Amino acid sequence: MSTDYTPPKVWTWNKASGGQFANINRPIAGPTHEKELPVGRHPLQLYSLATPNGQKVTIMLEELLAAGHTGAEYDAWLIKIGEGMQFGSGFVEVNPNSKIPALLDRSGPKPIRVFESGSILVYLAEKFGAFLPKEPAARAETLSWLFWQMGSGPYLGGGFGHFYAYAPAKIEYAIDRFAMEVKRQLDVLDRQLADNEFVAGADYTIADMAIWPWYGGLVKGWQYGDSATFLSVHEYKHVNRWADQLLARPAVKRGRIVNRVQGEPHSQLHERHEASDFDTKTQDKIGKPA
Repeated sequence: MSTDYTPPKVWTWNKASGGQFANINRPIAGPTHEKELPVGRHPLQLYSLATPNGQKVTIMLEELLAAGHTGAEYDAWLIKIGEGMQFGSGFVEVNPNSKIPALLDRSGPKPIRVFESGSILVYLAEKFGAFLPKEPAARAETLSWLFWQMGSGPYLGGGFGHFYAYAPAKIEYAIDRFAMEVKRQLDVLDRQLADNEFVAGADYTIADMAIWPWYGGLVKGWQYGDSATFLSVHEYKHVNRWADQLLARPAVKRGRIVNRVQGEPHSQLHERHEASDFDTKTQDKIGKPA
């Protein structure tokens, strides 16, 4: 495939974009089909997939439950984005942007929809008074790092990850451009963690929960093929220390596997409706296909 391309004066959508996710990309919003969302018995209904963005929210919910917030009980429904389930009418009602994760809080008289992973983390932190400091300086630091991830993540996933692992052609310029930026981001994070136990300081917060699935997963070698070797992630010793520290948390281990459809069967819990599902309904126990 040639990398020489002269853009037309006006772009038109006249062919698939190519790559692994071409079938879910389109330049228009709105539903493609009628499909109501299922609703379970818990106050919080989550519609998601265990991408890094999806893991943020399930980790948060499991941490809330571990901390004793029983009102954080939730049903996690699997949204297969490769099959276009995010374009169903019910999902679009909860998230008009058709991206996972999407949350519906049914604990009050009127359901409240919350979409965008960072927004969901802030909503839950404020609802339960947990993992987001109230002291102004600490709160500002936590939110700054949360939004750092929200702004940086697209360079890692949609930029580096796409061109390195998913694009139909290897484009040196694109890979170099985004590899440089991801290594700069890792250096930013490594320098911060050199002086702090957690990303925003001494306390574990929603900033850690947002950043870990992306950058912790990267240094653990879970993303984009052999990208950990390509990016020399071993150089970032403080990020690696922090990634291992969070992975040792039971709630992080649980949250990481909810709505997961890849990897070893014991690491896949396609849907989560009860705490006991972690012991009885992972794929090694039931063996059903995704």
